[in-house]
Amino acid sequence: MLEFPDLPNIHAAVMLALTGVALFLFSKDKWLLEITSLSILVFLVVIFAIFPYQEFEAVELFFGFAHEALIAVCALMVLGQGLVRTGALEPVGRVLGKLWAKSPTLSMLATLVVGAILSAFVNNTPIVVLLLPILISVCVRNKSSPAKVLMPMGFATLVGGMATTIGTSTNLLVVSVAADLGVEKFGLLDFAFPATIGASVGILYLWLVAPRLLPDRENNFSDLSPRLFEARLLLAKQSPAVGKSLAEAIALTGGDMRVARIRRGDSMVMPLPDVTLLEGDRLRVRDTPQNLKSFEEALRSELYSGETKVDEDHPLAADNQTLAEVAVVQGSTLDRANLSYARFLNRYQLAVLALHRAGKDIWRAKEEIHEVILQPGDVLLVQGPKEQLRNLKQSTDFLVLDSSIELPRSKKSTLALAIITGVVVLAALGLMPIAIAAIAGVALMLITRCITLGAAVRAISPSVYFVVAASLALGMALQVTGATQYMTDVFLWCTDGSGPVVVLSALMALLAILTNVVSNNAAAVIGTPIGIGIATHLQLPVEPFVLAVLFGANMSYATPMAYKTNLLVMSAGNYTFAEFVKVGLPLTVIMWITLSAVLSVMYLSPYL
Repeated sequence: MLEFPDLPNIHAAVMLALTGVALFLFSKDKWLLEITSLSILVFLVVIFAIFPYQEFEAVELFFGFAHEALIAVCALMVLGQGLVRTGALEPVGRVLGKLWAKSPTLSMLATLVVGAILSAFVNNTPIVVLLLPILISVCVRNKSSPAKVLMPMGFATLVGGMATTIGTSTNLLVVSVAADLGVEKFGLLDFAFPATIGASVGILYLWLVAPRLLPDRENNFSDLSPRLFEARLLLAKQSPAVGKSLAEAIALTGGDMRVARIRRGDSMVMPLPDVTLLEGDRLRVRDTPQNLKSFEEALRSELYSGETKVDEDHPLAADNQTLAEVAVVQGSTLDRANLSYARFLNRYQLAVLALHRAGKDIWRAKEEIHEVILQPGDVLLVQGPKEQLRNLKQSTDFLVLDSSIELPRSKKSTLALAIITGVVVLAALGLMPIAIAAIAGVALMLITRCITLGAAVRAISPSVYFVVAASLALGMALQVTGATQYMTDVFLWCTDGSGPVVVLSALMALLAILTNVVSNNAAAVIGTPIGIGIATHLQLPVEPFVLAVLFGANMSYATPMAYKTNLLVMSAGNYTFAEFVKVGLPLTVIMWITLSAVLSVMYLSPYL
């Protein structure tokens, strides 16, 4: 029986403590991942600069910024955005849309399979962005609940992403870190077989069982905020605003009134704060019916809609105005920006009435709605003319969640598809490393204007970039100081006396738990050397243990925070945290059991 490992050296102990702090911080969504990651990296560098460890140089911790895996991850994010911008996947959406009209049950299976296959070669975010409007549209037309299909679709893209080295950033990290530690590098499709078996079982669950666990619910964001109406306030002689400046008149309403224009006779007056208001002036305002009525009372004015005075017989009317829910997607102009910075109102002529994150209103009373920093997955309740909404659908910056399917497509779509196909083929045949093939593909997309430089920069998620860089640095520090070996010894002590299958399964379970609580990339970087250490100590093949880490770190199903597309799906389907656990936890168990069995049969049979 193994004895409990001796205490690690002081540097290793500090690294273990920092790892615990990092995992805790990564689990807190109130702190930006990029800020947390950068802080951890800075702390690491400072520690090794002040307290050197043997011959290790602190600046080596910056090598993660030039790591092959990080370059490949960023390049693949840009390539995926290129597909979205050009509408290269639009034909797939058209076919699926037509199929849903004929057979919803088989169409559901086809959608799950297509989503899984595409996600094996393309970042799953554009796949989810492609499929969300299609599924919402067919559900509205069939009078069925989108909530029953959106979550299974999102999970299917995660399940499919496990099949290749480029399916997710997690895969790239595990493969690259393992290669750095001396393991023979996995090819693009080297673990596609076990992943396909696991994905097949997972998709059957998502097709037959998951929809029965989800509620029959319609989106109800539109009911949480009233419409805005445009009206005119006629200043009568008795109005206290007559003779006062516009700023003073606004103060009489509590500072809430916003005046777009002032009509004086047949002319227009600029609504400047120092403009003196006169009897007969008409103030053009836009707000909720309740606020407009309060403005009328405060100014003792008369409220008009067009040329008709507003009363019980002639209520306010919002002609040609419609409400819509618009989701922010990764790489859009609103990703990590606010409405004011993105000039949303000026660009699209749409008023934002409410903001929602994971089904909850994030617009606090003490801040203006245009000041809220938005994230991918946030949903905007907007109001405006139908023509403007049609224009918004063609922008590829936003995901309009309504009953119509208007997928944008440009003349560059075929070229973009050819570029990414070439990248995949070069990597699959081993003619070029994926990092080189992907960065070359990005260059071609920029040269051929399939994507603009600004869109390419926005496509690189800051959180993924900094989490990967910090995780690589933390992993290097753990490895150099012997902390990884200590964690390996503790794991072996906990599983002492267990067979290879149990040890393999326990490792995968540990990573599956970690990835649903902290960043999956951080879990992968920390878990890979542990998996290799376990295999080496037990004198077993390294490959199944590396794959156990890879598959476990990809099981981001049990919480909405576990993966960025989960949040997008959560907002679109109006899901609760408990519903993610209800559907995602069984899927995690199913995938864990299936993949543990497959890896054991494929790699460990001679050792049983």
